[in-house]
Order: sequence, then C-alpha cells, then structure tokens
Amino acid sequence: MDTKQIKMEKERELIEMVSNFCQEKLNEEYKQLCIELIQKLGRKRNVPFVTGKKEIWAAAVIYTVGNLNFLFDKSFEPYIPSSDIHNYFGTKSSTVGAKSKLIRDVLKLDRIFNNEFATDHMIDNNPFSRFVMVDDMIQPIESLPEEYQKMVKEARARGEDISFRTT
Repeated sequence: MDTKQIKMEKERELIEMVSNFCQEKLNEEYKQLCIELIQKLGRKRNVPFVTGKKEIWAAAVIYTVGNLNFLFDKSFEPYIPSSDIHNYFGTKSSTVGAKSKLIRDVLKLDRIFNNEFATDHMIDNNPFSRFVMVDDMIQPIESLPEEYQKMVKEARARGEDISFRTT
C-alpha cells in the first residue's frame, strides 16, 4: 500500500471510530465537527495520524473538539467527563492530551473562541461574534452597512475570519 492509501485507510478508520463514539455518547453535531477535523488533518502535508495508535488519535480528535466547546464543563450540554473518552478508547489522559496539543498546534487552534470547530451553541453565545475588525479597530457588526454585515455572516458561516480596511 502506498502512503496515500495508508492515509485514506487511517482516515476512514478514525472517522468510523469517532462516529461510533459520538453516536453513543454525544450527538450528530459533535460527530460532524470531529469528521471535519480529521479531514482537515488529512489534508496536511505531513498527516500526523498515519503513525501511532488509531485509538489515541480518535480520542485526541474528540478531546480537541470537546475542549474547544467546553464539553467537560458540567454547565454545558452535552457534557461528559474526559474519562469517558479515555475509558471508551482505552487511552491515557496524558497521551491524549499530548496528541490534542499537537492537533491544536498543527491546525492553529490556539485562539480563544475558535468558530471553525465550534458547536452552534458556542457560536451563538460567543461574545466576540458581535464584533469585527475595521481598520485595526474593533467594531460592532451592527454598526456596519448592511452589505458588510452580510459578508461577515457569510464568511463566518464558512468558518473564515474577516476584517475590513477602508483606506
């Protein structure tokens, strides 16, 4: 098997594993976000999940998406303790945490309130969603002309950040 086939097979296995977990323990939205994260990792030049145990990578993907969406906070829905992920996949928290950090670094997910892998609840309740950068100044979206407001909403729906220059 060549490297492309190996990557595709690993990606398929990971998607199946995270899908099963999300169907049993979480919901369809988490399943889709985890699949998108796996696919984005699979498009990298050096695909990180082609080596190592697939159980660790599956747990790390779920852990990463969960971490971005406060999955481990009892005041959020859905909620599960991180130990549920480790018990399900037979992994250790330190190993999964290290792989999750690698995923966040590779995909540059270190900023607060990342919308690309956020649940609808997180996007709707993100206090920064009401603002946009205009000429290096933070402005409420509502203060922009309607066509710019529409552009911001469309860009964010695609998971993109947007800012404007008027000069």
